[in-house]
Amino acid sequence: MESSHEYAALAMEQIRRPVTVMSEKTHLLVIDDEKNYLLVLQTLLEDEGYAVTAVSDPETALAFLNESEVDVVVTDMKMPKVTGREVLQRVKKNWLHIPVLIMTAFGSIESAVEVMKYGAFDYITKPFSNDELLLSIHNAAELSRTHRQYRLLLESMEERYGVHQIVGRSQAIRDVLVMIDRVAPSRSTLLITGESGTGKELVARAIHYISPRKDKPFISVNCMALNAGVLESELFGHEKGSFTGAAAMRRGRFEQADGGTLFLDEIAELTLDLQVKLLRVLQERSFERVGGSEGVEVDIRVVAATNKNLAALVEQGAFRDDLYYRLNVVQIPLPPLRERREDIFPLVAHFMEKVTAENNMSQKTFSAEALNYLVGYEWPGNIRQLENVVESCMVLVPGAVIEVDNLPPEIRDEEAQFKSAVDLLPVQLDLADTLEKIEAALIRRALVRSELVQVKAAECLGISKSLLQYKLKKYGITGH
Repeated sequence: MESSHEYAALAMEQIRRPVTVMSEKTHLLVIDDEKNYLLVLQTLLEDEGYAVTAVSDPETALAFLNESEVDVVVTDMKMPKVTGREVLQRVKKNWLHIPVLIMTAFGSIESAVEVMKYGAFDYITKPFSNDELLLSIHNAAELSRTHRQYRLLLESMEERYGVHQIVGRSQAIRDVLVMIDRVAPSRSTLLITGESGTGKELVARAIHYISPRKDKPFISVNCMALNAGVLESELFGHEKGSFTGAAAMRRGRFEQADGGTLFLDEIAELTLDLQVKLLRVLQERSFERVGGSEGVEVDIRVVAATNKNLAALVEQGAFRDDLYYRLNVVQIPLPPLRERREDIFPLVAHFMEKVTAENNMSQKTFSAEALNYLVGYEWPGNIRQLENVVESCMVLVPGAVIEVDNLPPEIRDEEAQFKSAVDLLPVQLDLADTLEKIEAALIRRALVRSELVQVKAAECLGISKSLLQYKLKKYGITGH
């Protein structure tokens, strides 16, 4: 036991001194085996607007932390069963975000250095003034509040970009989710491929937020959005005076992502010069800022994405083969929406729920016929286009049911759909193979719109049921 009645008397005399009152209730856990002094501290701190739990037994206090939300721990140093240093060590092991203040009557530079080394927020020697104690607790409470806000922000980001946001029941999406789960814990560089609008950044964020790096930054850069000169400075930063307008040193995205994940979207758009510099960062984990000469070391995970065929670009000399192999350690291909039509229904439901919540609007539904049109459409813009269509219909349609007539013209107009699909085809193609693919797509759409009733699907296509069954077998389409 290290406190005394003299300290208690001194503290009681100072209770009457005016100190700024906290605007929010901050929960303090105060530990001191001297019960009289503990009571004095509790009275002082409660009068200042804090919620206080005062405990004389350290073991009981540590058990309390398992069950309650505590913002700051204030503990005496020298106690008979468990010392303040032991309390500090256990708090920092299990509740790293909680600041711990140490009070002691036997202060020395050595002991102060020791507890600060173990992570104490502050070290106060008795007897101390109320102002000194309250200022330290105020600062600790501000730090705790900042930590709490950060945790809430992180939870919000995980909720917004977590794996559960990747919606679908197709085998293709199940395969993607399996790959995400497998690669997330590793440090491996990833390459996510797929058409525009398939959700490449969503997958990258999901990987980040279930990885050991989730508490560190996720930094996203669109390599196509900036010209080469600006992009170099954006990625690597620059030193003061390195070019006209560089009035101060600026940290680039690599430095900003240190400890976390750097997502490079549209990686195929990098110039060959920037490809060389990116390759060096991936190999050495260091770089120089623009106009600088000193190396900057970073610990980052790079996730790249592209909607182009990098292997073909390598063959054409437009993309470095060594960078391609360095990026393509693990590849996650994302299928276009037209190849996983069974995911359209759950995606529509997901986007409807999202729009309803974000706009505080009443719930709406798509008619069965309208849903069939959505499933039958080719979706050149993939998931992004589907989300935009759902949001547009939800906002613009006044009634509770969205009908076919409410859909955009390109979806409900058969001729426009066909022209859109043809425009997407490459100029050079195998005509026979292409016609077969188009025929198979038309049969799938007819089946969907006829709710898998083959007779109705055959009527829609203007063919006999027996011919339809032959086509189903030919193209391997499940028609029931």
